[in-house]
Amino acid sequence: MSDIALPQASLFLGIIPALILLYISIKGYEGYYKDKLIFLTFIGGIIAGAITVVIETFSSGIGILFILLFPIIEQLFKTMILNFGRFQGKKETTVYGLTLGLGFGSIFTPFSMVTANIQAGDFFVLILIVIGSFGIILLQGATGVIIGYGIYDGKLLKYLLYAIILHLPITSIIFLTQYFNIAYLQIGLIIYGLIIYWYITTKIMSKILSHKRQRKSNFSTK
Repeated sequence: MSDIALPQASLFLGIIPALILLYISIKGYEGYYKDKLIFLTFIGGIIAGAITVVIETFSSGIGILFILLFPIIEQLFKTMILNFGRFQGKKETTVYGLTLGLGFGSIFTPFSMVTANIQAGDFFVLILIVIGSFGIILLQGATGVIIGYGIYDGKLLKYLLYAIILHLPITSIIFLTQYFNIAYLQIGLIIYGLIIYWYITTKIMSKILSHKRQRKSNFSTK
């Protein structure tokens, strides 16, 4: 594989895991989303992620400030897309938040490989980068759920703040990895991402299912 082909192939290393994760995660939520909007929000996430990557590339010289600035930028981008009038107050926005976030996160795999200047023969470093990037995909999907649920629940600012705070450990690990040049720290990204993704999808996203069951129960008792 040539050095030119590596960044191109890395697009699939981000998009394919994100799609598999999406397919697994929305099982049981049939009726809460439209296939067309799932597709559009995923593509929208990729585009928004690419724009964010460009912005962050040009502002990469800000040093340690990026630990706070980048989470704010990334979560605000997702908020702007999800906060359209057609999504406000609708429980399915939580699912679309997941889709948007996974698409958004998928672009960071090729971005990480390009910025790390991965060569075709650096298989060990390549594996660590892919592992760390998957952690970012998980985090972006989870924070998308948080923002989507906040829009549905009418508490956007509260949940946006949660998303930003949960993002801070990710940028902190990235900063430490770059500053100390310790690739092993990438493993921390996937451990953190898995924990946050599991918690958010089981405790927050599942609330829209319990809300529906509760309404059915209330209706049946009338």
